[in-house]
Amino acid sequence: MARVGGGSVKGAMEEQIGPASRWLQEARALQTRLVEWRRHLHRIPELAFQERETSAYLAAQLQEMGLSPRRVGEAGGTGLLCDIAGADAGSGSGPTVLLRAEMDGLPVEERTGLPFASVHPGLMHACGHDGHMAMLLGAAALLTVHRRELPGRVRLLFQPAEEMRGGAREMIAAGVLAGVDVAFAQHLWPGLPVGTVAFKRGVAMAAMDRVHIRVIGRAGHGAAPHLATDAVVAQAHVVLALQSLISRRVNPATPAVLTLGTVHGGKQENVIAEEVDLTGTVRTVDPACRQSLPKMIEEAVASAAAGVGARAETTWEWGYPPLVNDEQALNALARAISGGRGMSGIEVRWLDTPAFASEDFAFYLERVPGVFAFLGAGKDAAAVLHSPTFNVDEAVLPVGAATLVVAAFELLVLARERRVGQTAGVGLPASNIPLESACLGRRVGSEGR
Repeated sequence: MARVGGGSVKGAMEEQIGPASRWLQEARALQTRLVEWRRHLHRIPELAFQERETSAYLAAQLQEMGLSPRRVGEAGGTGLLCDIAGADAGSGSGPTVLLRAEMDGLPVEERTGLPFASVHPGLMHACGHDGHMAMLLGAAALLTVHRRELPGRVRLLFQPAEEMRGGAREMIAAGVLAGVDVAFAQHLWPGLPVGTVAFKRGVAMAAMDRVHIRVIGRAGHGAAPHLATDAVVAQAHVVLALQSLISRRVNPATPAVLTLGTVHGGKQENVIAEEVDLTGTVRTVDPACRQSLPKMIEEAVASAAAGVGARAETTWEWGYPPLVNDEQALNALARAISGGRGMSGIEVRWLDTPAFASEDFAFYLERVPGVFAFLGAGKDAAAVLHSPTFNVDEAVLPVGAATLVVAAFELLVLARERRVGQTAGVGLPASNIPLESACLGRRVGSEGR
């Protein structure tokens, strides 16, 4: 640990910042506002890159706090960026931490029966993004009051289009990571009790890529299948072949999940279909496995289709990379939450396996070190992510707001230590995250694959 004047940077900062339970107590005092924010946002879900009403509401709340949010993204973009500078951050020499929350909803018809249910037909906040935004607003309120205590700058990012659209890429292209030393985000996680913050070392969430398959036969009359090539039958062989591929050609010690989510084909019941389209996702945690699957899938699909006289075209779309937590930042944050100066009553849990859901926060962590946390949202059996009955225990809101504040302070201290250490030649690592894949010798992000 770098030392200045006989004492550590971290020790001096801890004395200034105080125990983490302070932030939980102050966040709980904001419970009424947190619930109000969350419920208002829950009523107005909007799809990716269409979050205009959401963006306007968030901007108004931040402006009421005396902050100056600005829109980011292409012309008319819905993303919001807002900096809160500490007393010594004006010179630009201090570190910066990014805190992110997602804004978009899902095309799900809500069936919760809540009095604050979605007013937008066919749309719902079924992944907790309403809660994420409310918690980041709560953190903004606390950080604004205590901004002079900040050992650097906190950058708040309300990001559009996390669901399947990779809005993080547009935010990065717009420059949101300029000057950022470290990043943090969290996700409400059903099945974990409120009061739990869970972490996973290394790969925390799987990569997610997309596959589109077109099976092509020859149309004909339903009464004369021998004169046609039935694309529906061919696609059935393709589906079965792909399931066997995962179970028989992928090392069982290297998890992978292939899900075909849509099948579309045929125009009339007495006409043998000429084409059937299938789309799906492929999730992996190992870079080498991820790189090998496109060719394996293409070969399996072509062989299965050819076996019944059809042919197939396979298109692969690289999606989200695996989300990898920085070890040093992860340890520092876990200690800050659960240690002797941590948040009283909050439990840190360590997950043994990565989540196979995917997150575009991974794009930020390809470029800067950071941490992604799983926030216990309650054990309600109906609270399944992306379900039309999804809901969370609102007691989690102050826990999440406080966790964001703790992350801001702790990661700023860590970033300052790294800067001091590098200046002094101590050699503290900038990150443990490999921007270049050790397996493949090149970047494992979305570009150039």
